[in-house]
Amino acid sequence: MLLPKLTKSLLTSNSGGGATPGFVDTIFYEYCKKCLINLAQTLRTEMKQYSPLTIISYLMGPMLIIISHIGSLLVLMTGLSLGSTLWILLLYLTRMLATTSIYHRLLTHKSYQAPAIVLWVGSLVAAAAGHMGPSWWKAHHLAHHQHADRDLDPHSPHTPAQGIGGFYWSQAGWLLSSRFLPAKLPSDVESDVVLKVIDRLHFVPVVALGAVSYWMGGVEYLGAFFLSTTLLFHGVQTVNSLSHLVGEQPFSTNDFSRNNSFVAFLSLGEGWHNLHHAFPSSSRHGITIGSGRVIYLPDPTFSFIKILEFLKLASKLKVPTANDLLARAKDRKSPQSEVLMTVETSVNS
Repeated sequence: MLLPKLTKSLLTSNSGGGATPGFVDTIFYEYCKKCLINLAQTLRTEMKQYSPLTIISYLMGPMLIIISHIGSLLVLMTGLSLGSTLWILLLYLTRMLATTSIYHRLLTHKSYQAPAIVLWVGSLVAAAAGHMGPSWWKAHHLAHHQHADRDLDPHSPHTPAQGIGGFYWSQAGWLLSSRFLPAKLPSDVESDVVLKVIDRLHFVPVVALGAVSYWMGGVEYLGAFFLSTTLLFHGVQTVNSLSHLVGEQPFSTNDFSRNNSFVAFLSLGEGWHNLHHAFPSSSRHGITIGSGRVIYLPDPTFSFIKILEFLKLASKLKVPTANDLLARAKDRKSPQSEVLMTVETSVNS
């Protein structure tokens, strides 16, 4: 099997010319292997609506993330040159932007419109992040909004566990549980042949990008790819964890979503999560309320969408009006008004 072979080759240390198992080899590796075995057994018994090939395809997701964590140790052996460091940064920013602007704000919430080619290419880049395919991603995110911080939320830090256990669950643990497979895949994505192929072959762009990295700079660049993918994974997952634990709640919502500046920095604007839960269809997340007025915050993903709009590759951006925002302010005493989204057509980021 690929995982045991890669793990054994990476997680050994030379002592006196002989290879001896390291601490991570005996603890982390065995833990990950046990989680994957338990996950496979659970999926086989509880998720019979998925074909065996689809289950195998989806299981490649957590396996690749585990491999990326282990492969990141290569940088301890090779070090990082300026070139490989820039490669880490480029891969992080590009794939994060595809995840936030395409998977999240376009595909899932339809906060703006774009040609099919933008959706297809963006989804391919997002899949290369190791965050699964468009059907899987949208299904889970919609379930999160429908059941935010309640029992059926797939990755809330408040249920089924709390405290450190809740943080671990929302950061990574849920991916190794029976909740890994969505209850139902979105019909609009499944009816798009291109998106469906990307979804089922989501692991191919990841492997291809790793191969390109190795071709560019050998083991050093391969280690850089693994490290970038690992950092990217945790950057995205902090939206699930920290943005439901720490931060401000300027808007009234029925959950624990927070505006978290640290997460917003890591995720290119996704950390303004309380705004997102208050106005899910807004293409701009970087908004808060202070002293009774609307304050706009840095939102690199929205800035990218504005660039797409300038290039005629995006249109009909949805942004709540100032009145809608103030009406939803948490400290407002009057009843919440119905949110009416406006279409933004001018460049005023």
